[in-house]
Amino acid sequence: MEEKKHTPKYTTEFRERGVRLYREHRSDYTSDSAAYKAIAGKLGCLHDTLRAWCIQAARDAGERDGLTSEQKARLRALEREVKELRTANEILKKASAYFAMAELDRPFRK
Repeated sequence: MEEKKHTPKYTTEFRERGVRLYREHRSDYTSDSAAYKAIAGKLGCLHDTLRAWCIQAARDAGERDGLTSEQKARLRALEREVKELRTANEILKKASAYFAMAELDRPFRK
């Protein structure tokens, strides 16, 4: 079974532009929240979305604690691999049990 890929609603360039605009114009507003709301309104996205982009950009730049985008992608890939391996392991356990039962049902030879 093939997984469908998630197509992001906003391009990487658009996200970078939003983060850049926030960083350049943060001083024009009384609070971070006011800046997020005003800039997000001009970009046509939600203020929480812009806030998340800015937080992730700060993590990627090492300015904030947390997983970088690269680390998150690696973690997702590893979790996906673990899930596939567990599924394969379950299949092998069931096959082993099936063949063991078939061996027990077979008549004994001398």
